[in-house]
Amino acid sequence: MDATILIVEDEKNINDVLGFTFAKSGYKTLSAYDGPTGLDMCLNEKPDLVLLDVNLPGMDGMDVCKQIRKTSNVPIIMLTAREDEVDKVLGLELGADDYITKPYSARELTARVKALLRRANADNSNSEPKENTGIITSGDVTINVDRYEVKKNGKTLDITLREFELLKFLAEAPDQIFSREVLLENVWGYEYLGDVRTVDVTIRRLREKIEDDPSMPRYIITKRSIGYYFNKI
Repeated sequence: MDATILIVEDEKNINDVLGFTFAKSGYKTLSAYDGPTGLDMCLNEKPDLVLLDVNLPGMDGMDVCKQIRKTSNVPIIMLTAREDEVDKVLGLELGADDYITKPYSARELTARVKALLRRANADNSNSEPKENTGIITSGDVTINVDRYEVKKNGKTLDITLREFELLKFLAEAPDQIFSREVLLENVWGYEYLGDVRTVDVTIRRLREKIEDDPSMPRYIITKRSIGYYFNKI
């Protein structure tokens, strides 16, 4: 296991504990203690995953996440001591793949890291050109399951790993309605403590990318009080 995790956390004792935890599990780790340094290390060292604290000196985690997403789809887990739902939603809207609220257990955080890295590794293993055996086409949207690629009108979209997994899951079962809880279990891969807003935010981000008019979606449809389904056109 040679994945590299960048830990951007200003509290040295927490940074050290996280570094020790992941090093013991076989990961390589990098540490940054402020926002600008974390951003620079992410862009230059190109880690496989970023653990990003929200409260950072120099540049807060939200701004760091926003800057990273301009050039990279590296998996990002936000670390936050805040209980405000607005902060969690904002992190997801800026492109974070996941968040976890302090205090958290090392076991839970490790499980989430492993889940994201598994998906990222699947993406990388399918990056070489090969016969397209997993193509889903609906209207002007094409989903290449093998290459983790989504195109609209022939143009490749900037889709994060979590967004792709959610779109793929829905598109592989068109017209089947899934509750938010089922989507959390199958796409995020662990119990998310009932925080179904995570699904809503990711759906909104997807609609902004694949729909002509996100306020009147054609592909990802809401079934009021139940959940969502993919409409194959």
